[in-house]
Amino acid sequence: MTALSVRQIRFRYLTLYGLRWLPSGLLMPVMILLMQERGLTLSQIGLVATAQGLVVLALELPTGGFADALGRKPVLVVAWVLGLGSLALMAVADSFWMFFLVWALQGVYRALDSGPMESWYVDATLAVDPQAEYERGLGWAGTVIGVAIGAGALLSGGLVALGPVGPVSALALPVIVAAVLQAVSIVALLALMAERRPASGPAALRASVVDAPRMVGQAVGLLRRNRVLAALVAVELFWGFGMVTFESLLPVRLADVLGDPDRAAALLGPAGTAAWLANAAGAALTPFLLRRLGAAPAAALMRILQGVTVVGMGLLAGPVGVLIAYLACYAVHGASNPLHMGLLHRQVDGPYRTSVLSLNSMAAQPAGALGAVTLTALADATSVSIAMVVGAVMLAVAAPLYLPAWRAGVAGAAYRRLRFHGDVL
Repeated sequence: MTALSVRQIRFRYLTLYGLRWLPSGLLMPVMILLMQERGLTLSQIGLVATAQGLVVLALELPTGGFADALGRKPVLVVAWVLGLGSLALMAVADSFWMFFLVWALQGVYRALDSGPMESWYVDATLAVDPQAEYERGLGWAGTVIGVAIGAGALLSGGLVALGPVGPVSALALPVIVAAVLQAVSIVALLALMAERRPASGPAALRASVVDAPRMVGQAVGLLRRNRVLAALVAVELFWGFGMVTFESLLPVRLADVLGDPDRAAALLGPAGTAAWLANAAGAALTPFLLRRLGAAPAAALMRILQGVTVVGMGLLAGPVGVLIAYLACYAVHGASNPLHMGLLHRQVDGPYRTSVLSLNSMAAQPAGALGAVTLTALADATSVSIAMVVGAVMLAVAAPLYLPAWRAGVAGAAYRRLRFHGDVL
C-alpha cells in the first residue's frame, strides 16, 4: 500500500465508488414500478423490502468484523458477485416470493458491502500520511455518487422511453443493463483495490472467522463507552425510517400526480439525474458548511431541512412542485452524509473501523424495513402524501442527536486553545 500516494488512493477509491453506485442509479427509477407491473401491491412491496432489512440486521455486524479480520477486498468481491446474482434474479422475478428472495440477496450484498471500501480508503490514507484530511475524499465521494447515480437514472429513463425490446418490458431493461455494469465493476475492483493482508489462504480464512467476533465485541464496547458515537448511530434509526419517502414513495407519488406509471418512470430518469447532480452539489458544499457552522451543527440543520423538503414532496401540487422538492431533498442529502460520516470516523480508533461503520449501517437497515412496512401500509390506508409527511417528521426529529458531537467538538477546541496558550507561555 505504501507504493500508492494519498492522491492515487483517493482516485482509486472514487473510481470504485462511482462504479459501485452506477447500477443503483439505473434501478432507482424503476424498481418499485417494476414490482407493481408484475402484480405486487404497495403493501406487498413493503413486505418484500423487509427481507433486506432483516438480513442486514442479522449479518451486518458479523460481516463487518469479518472484513476487519480477513481483509476488505475479498469481502467486497463476494458482496459484488452476490449483487450481480440478485440483479439477474430481479430481471426474471414475477411473484412475491421471487422478489422476496431478490431483496434477501440484496440484504446479504449490502451487509457485506457496508463499510469495507470506505474503511480501506481511510486506513490506507492514514497509513501513508497520518495527518491526511480524508474528509476531503469522503466529500468528493458524495459528489461522485451523485454523478454516478444521476447518470444511471438518466440512462434508465432513456431505456424506459425506448420501450419494450422483444420479450423484455420497458421497466425491465434498466435491470439488465445494471447487471452488465455490475459485472464490469467486479473486474475493476479486482484490478484497482490494492490491500496488504497479513495472510491468505484457508488458514487466514479460518483465523478471520475466529477473530471476527472479537472485532465486533470491540466495536460494540466502543459504542457503549462513547456517548457521541451512540448518538450518531441513533441518528441512522430515524434516517433509515424516513428515507423510504424519497427512495420508494416518490415514484408512486409522481405516478399519482401524473396518472400514468410509465410516464412517471420515464420522467424519473432525467429527474433522478438532476436530483443526484443536486446531491453532488450538496456534497461539494461540505467544506463551506464545516467552516461556517461546524460539522455537528451543520449535520443537525441538514436533517431538519431534509424533513422540510419531504413535506414539500408530499404536499405540493402538480409534478413541477413535487420534483422541485425532490431536487432540494437530494441536495440536502448530499450535504448531510459526508458531515455525518466525518463525525463518525473521528470517533473510531483501532483496527475495527468497518465494524463501527457496520453498526451505523445496521441501525439504518432494519429501521428502513420498518419504515417500508409502516409507510407503505399507511399510504395504502390513507394516502401517499400522509405517509410522506410522517416520514418527514421522523427525519427532522433526529437533529438533537448531534448535540453530543457538538459539545465534544466545543470542548475539544477549548482544550486545544488552552494547550496552545500553555505552550506559548
